[in-house]
Amino acid sequence: MEYRLKPTGYSERAIIENLMQYYFYDFTEFNDACVNDQGRFNDYPYFENYWNEEGRFPYLIKVKEENAGFVLVRYVAFEDYFSVAEFFIMKKFRRSGLGKQIAHNLFRLHSGKWEVGQSEKNKPAQSFWRKVIDDYASGNYSERAENGRVIQTFCSEKMEGAL
Repeated sequence: MEYRLKPTGYSERAIIENLMQYYFYDFTEFNDACVNDQGRFNDYPYFENYWNEEGRFPYLIKVKEENAGFVLVRYVAFEDYFSVAEFFIMKKFRRSGLGKQIAHNLFRLHSGKWEVGQSEKNKPAQSFWRKVIDDYASGNYSERAENGRVIQTFCSEKMEGAL
């Protein structure tokens, strides 16, 4: 599938903000979230930080020229690792291999230690990330359960030409 992982500037943040409503909706299957009086889910608490803080990386996922999702990556400096904070692909693009391609590309873009966590209740996400990370790291990863989350840890190496 032809796709582009696009670093997102401040002028495009509204696209991710809008897509995040679909992301929150998908999660209602696994949490107690509900919409507010305006019929929207509440704002993502660290959203603006992705455009004004070091170590935060917002990306749009484009298929051809269509917005297909987003990824928010953050670098946790005091513990020296990267984390997939949020990862969303529109349903019509799921199960196509796109998520795996995007994840592998991200790992190559940001070399070093990674931690990828999922809610204990979100079994589909756990299955997805285990497969993706196992494939990327050739089985060389660890997993732990902590505070209601399942977390995979592994290391990545930078490759030129990623994105």
